[in-house]
Amino acid sequence: MDSEEVGEGSLPTVAGTAELPADLGDYPVRLGVVRSEEYHRWMPLIKWLLLFPHYFVLVFLGIGALFVWLAAAVAVIVTGEYPRGMWNYLVGVLRWAMRVSAYHYLMVDEYPPFTLDDAPDYPARLQVRYPEAGVERWRPLVTWLLIFPYAIVTAALLWVAGLMGLIAFFSILFTRVYPTWAFEFVEVAFRWNARSAAYAYFTVTRYPPFAWG
Repeated sequence: MDSEEVGEGSLPTVAGTAELPADLGDYPVRLGVVRSEEYHRWMPLIKWLLLFPHYFVLVFLGIGALFVWLAAAVAVIVTGEYPRGMWNYLVGVLRWAMRVSAYHYLMVDEYPPFTLDDAPDYPARLQVRYPEAGVERWRPLVTWLLIFPYAIVTAALLWVAGLMGLIAFFSILFTRVYPTWAFEFVEVAFRWNARSAAYAYFTVTRYPPFAWG
């Protein structure tokens, strides 16, 4: 997984695909979605149905993520290192779920790929930097609690993002346009959600910023 082998430098971007914003410095979680000028008018009516194969796969990926997360917690507590394979899996599940969400929220028309890897040619991308310096042994015991304030704000943003998705539904049906302001709000909500989940899984060790963007 080339994108997951990123070290301490800046995360790469690929020309012509989703831009991964760097406006928050070197925070190790970056997410970007490309907004189209026009969308397929009737796709909002059937996207939820087309995603059923992904929903089915994500159920099993989520079950696997629970066991991998528990095993990773033991490994970190004992060794202070996050096993690369476990880290790759958990980040991959987050990435897969994000692409499905972007499609579900009508942000992209391209059908999401069935892969845990980064898809550089897909218009919705998530990248996370591996903690090369290791993970403090205490983190698995408390990250779920520490992330609580951030997760509450994230939940509120996602609720509003649902309203933005409803607005986009009718806008695309009648005009084929996803309003820029609604798109940008949903993208920010997704970014907060990705940071919250990445920290809760202790795949990153820096607390997410309370910053818009």
